[in-house]
Amino acid sequence: MNDKRLKKAIFISSTGGHLVELMQLKPLFSKFDYHIVTEKTGSTKSLKDTYKERIDYLVFGTREKKISYIFKFGFNCLKSLWIFLKKRPDVVITTGTHTAVPLCFIAHLFGKKVVFIETYANITTRTKSGNFVYKIADLFIVQWPEMLELYPNAICLGGVF
Repeated sequence: MNDKRLKKAIFISSTGGHLVELMQLKPLFSKFDYHIVTEKTGSTKSLKDTYKERIDYLVFGTREKKISYIFKFGFNCLKSLWIFLKKRPDVVITTGTHTAVPLCFIAHLFGKKVVFIETYANITTRTKSGNFVYKIADLFIVQWPEMLELYPNAICLGGVF
């Protein structure tokens, strides 16, 4: 048996700024048998060219369109479970938003580690996804010292940029 097996990790975020932050963690990818999950949009389709079988897409949904969002979120929850069961990660690492929350809870339910990195964009307020995942995260990281007042069990490692 090979004891030097790389731990499996899923890196997940929504598209846009959260994905930009997630991709700042690219130097960590080589330390894991990694997989990326993000939303499928015009700006993320090209990631398939680079990451090939190491990337899966969820359906893009915005909470501003409440009716369609409910269905898309439900679908994404089921797809997140399917991705989790297929990849069997040891850890889920996320830079947040609603896209990542289901996978974080699935990982927690299966006894796997959850690492949540609160967005760089927030200095004085909590995010909705941060509120949900803070309670279950094994490691909750903030990028601003001011955020430690809002998340007292977090650690501040500075910005990912």
